Amino acid sequence: MELILYLSVAVIAIAFFILVISVIKTMKSLQTTLDSVSTTLNGLEGQLQGITKESTELLHKTNLLAEDIQKKSENLNTVVYAVKDVGQSIQTLNTSVKKVSSSISTEFEKNQGKISQIVQWGNAFIELKDKWKQKKEEDIVSEPAPTTSRKSRVAMKNKRAYDN
Repeated sequence: MELILYLSVAVIAIAFFILVISVIKTMKSLQTTLDSVSTTLNGLEGQLQGITKESTELLHKTNLLAEDIQKKSENLNTVVYAVKDVGQSIQTLNTSVKKVSSSISTEFEKNQGKISQIVQWGNAFIELKDKWKQKKEEDIVSEPAPTTSRKSRVAMKNKRAYDN
C-alpha cells in the first residue's frame, strides 16, 4: 500500500507537472497575445491623439469660418438695405416721372390748338424770312449797271416784288 501511495503521489506529481507545463505554455501564448494587443493599443493611442489634434484644429477653423460668415452676412445685410433704399428711390422717381408725364400730356391736350397756331405762325415767319432773303439775293445779283438811273433801279425792284 505504501507503494500505491508512492505511486499515486508520483502520478499526482506528474499530472501536476504536466498541468504546470500547460499553464506555462498558455501563459506564454497569452503573454504574446497581450504584447500584440499592447502594441496595437499603443498604435491606436497615437492615432487617437492625431485624430484628437486634427479634430481640435478643424473645430477651431470651423469657428473662425463661422465668425467670418457672420461678419460677411452682416455686411451683406447693409448692402441689401442699401439696394432696397435705392429701389424705393427709383420707385419714387418713377412715380414722379409718371405724374409729370401725365401733367404734360394733359396740358398738351388742353393747349393743342394754341401749339398748332404757334407752329403755323412759326412756319409763316420762316417762309417770310426765306422770301426776304431770296429777294435780297436777287437784288444783289441783278443790281443794274451804275449807268442806270436811280429811278430805273427803283422801278426794276418794284417790278420784281410785284412778280413774286
